[in-house]
Amino acid sequence: MASVSSGPRTVEEIFKDYSARRAGIVRALTYDVDEFYGLCDPEKENLCLYGHPNETWEVNLPAEEVPPELPEPALGINFARDGMNRRDWLSLIAVHSDCWLLSVAFYLGARLNRNERKRLFSLINDLPTVFEVVTERKPVKDKPNADSGSRSRGSTKRSSDGQVKNNPKMADESFEEDEDEHSETLCGSCGGNYNADEFWIGCDICERWFHGKCVKITPAKAENIKQYKCPSCMKRGRQ
Repeated sequence: MASVSSGPRTVEEIFKDYSARRAGIVRALTYDVDEFYGLCDPEKENLCLYGHPNETWEVNLPAEEVPPELPEPALGINFARDGMNRRDWLSLIAVHSDCWLLSVAFYLGARLNRNERKRLFSLINDLPTVFEVVTERKPVKDKPNADSGSRSRGSTKRSSDGQVKNNPKMADESFEEDEDEHSETLCGSCGGNYNADEFWIGCDICERWFHGKCVKITPAKAENIKQYKCPSCMKRGRQ
């Protein structure tokens, strides 16, 4: 069994581990929710939802070793699936996942001093919780432009007729106002906050916004898309 000291040891390393595990869980409960739902068969044994450091997720049985290498997530998430409203069930798993993510982070940070623990929690607290992402409780002031990617690149905004219109930022002042205005917009895939240094694209169907990298859309590709459908809306359209 790995010791505490063999895992991430600095605040930055632990936060990176936390962010990656969180991204995997957010993906399971949003973008991959239909697949996740299907895997949580109530007829199976106690199942857990794991987020991994490579931003993937897994539904599996709990670890057999005692004590486990890391704190374990909530047991038996599958048993309540068919006895609850789907949204309520996902929200409950999100709350338990937030608890698990914090427990793993502070387990790995057992050797941090007081100031380092405070800094770690501050970094974690800057991200919306999994529960906030799943229930969409994080207030969204406005939508970012489709190509709010960087200060040096003019943003693109799609009009109702499908034409792309350029909207270059004229000065740092207007850029800073725009960045603050959209600071609480969340990516519909990973749940991450709006960042003006990254390319974003909005779905014309569900009106959610995504990091380009999360949905594999580049600024160049976006220029040739008349109506963008996110992966979830495309999947629903095929059903």
